[in-house]
Amino acid sequence: MIAKSDMPNINDKKPEGLKPEGTPYRVLIVDDSMFIAKQLGQILTSEGFDVVATASDGLAGVEKYKELSPGIDLVTMDITMPKMDGVTALEKILEYDKNAVVVMVSALGKEDVVKKSLLLGAKSYIVKPLDRKKVLERILSILNR
Repeated sequence: MIAKSDMPNINDKKPEGLKPEGTPYRVLIVDDSMFIAKQLGQILTSEGFDVVATASDGLAGVEKYKELSPGIDLVTMDITMPKMDGVTALEKILEYDKNAVVVMVSALGKEDVVKKSLLLGAKSYIVKPLDRKKVLERILSILNR
């Protein structure tokens, strides 16, 4: 029988959701879809990120950001939501903290809104349906700049 010690663990890599000093990046997920929020949360926590809060609309997202600031390293922001859309929420967060790192989450076909978000100050965007590898690549490329 093969013992665990006989097999090198291919999962012994450092989680990518950690800052250079070893603490996790703290993330706020803003999305009205519980499924998308949960999926994003699972992708990020599996890499060591700390999802500190979620919000189901832009208004709640802005409030959570202010409440938890300056302890948020990254916000994922859905574009289409009730109460306050993601573009307006992005503007409000950037008014509050010009250094906020916000990544827009968009369905296909919203290119014009994504472009507007990037011009306003979003750092990048992720397209739904979510692809684990692409989500991590986009987020890590921004955080490791």
